[in-house]
Amino acid sequence: MNLASPHRFNAIGFAITLVTVICAVLWAFPIYWGIVSSLKPDDEVVRAYIELWPDNLTFEHYVFALTQTQIGYWYMNSIATAIGVTVLTVGTSVFAGYAISQLRFPLRRPLWWLILASFMVPTQVLIINHFVLMANMGLLNSWAGIILPQLIHPVIIIVYKQFFDQVPTDFREAAIMDNASEWRILFKVYIPMNWGVTAALSIVTFIWAWNAFLWPFLAVTRTDMMTITVGITQTNDSFGVYYASELAAAVLAGFPVALAYLLFQRRVTEAITLSAGIKG
Repeated sequence: MNLASPHRFNAIGFAITLVTVICAVLWAFPIYWGIVSSLKPDDEVVRAYIELWPDNLTFEHYVFALTQTQIGYWYMNSIATAIGVTVLTVGTSVFAGYAISQLRFPLRRPLWWLILASFMVPTQVLIINHFVLMANMGLLNSWAGIILPQLIHPVIIIVYKQFFDQVPTDFREAAIMDNASEWRILFKVYIPMNWGVTAALSIVTFIWAWNAFLWPFLAVTRTDMMTITVGITQTNDSFGVYYASELAAAVLAGFPVALAYLLFQRRVTEAITLSAGIKG
């Protein structure tokens, strides 16, 4: 019996590894197909049969995306809006999480219930309200109009509250005895203890803001104000759809996100685990 256990464990491990590899291949194949198709001439892209590698390798679609579109503006707009969304979202979530966790004020518990209940409301339901509000404020076709409606992330508030709840009360009591203000307690005691959480949530928020499409698509009509996710839809013209050029622009749009994930993979995984744990 003892000799059979290692063999049984190896068989199970091999089966799990095999399933994981198959799932990884199925997940990665559309990405591979998109990259390969972006390197094909237009007539090869629309062929009825599948080709895993182009007959005539070409980079003309990348040259077109880089020289014949406003992709530079779209990159800058995406960087500006993603940084703005990340800084404001994480900053306000830190304050909200600390206040709900450590301060005592009227309506504190109903406010916490309201934040928890917000999970039941899909963000798409609020699109019309956001559009009307931004239009009345004259913020359409502006960075403020793109950024402000994207600041609703209750899960980040909940993550911060839970981590602040876990900080021993002795630290807060010692800081109060030293006549430290709430601002100093937050920035000198609580935030330094949660730098890892802040980094992980910031990276994930940045990636989410970079990939956002629906609201930037509705809030912006000027080509020079579009983000990269919206701008890549402008590679078509009145003569039809240029699939290879769209795929080339999509590859260029996804490159910064893929690079960020490779550089900060551990932090991204940590943030996704935290978010999944909260939602579960």
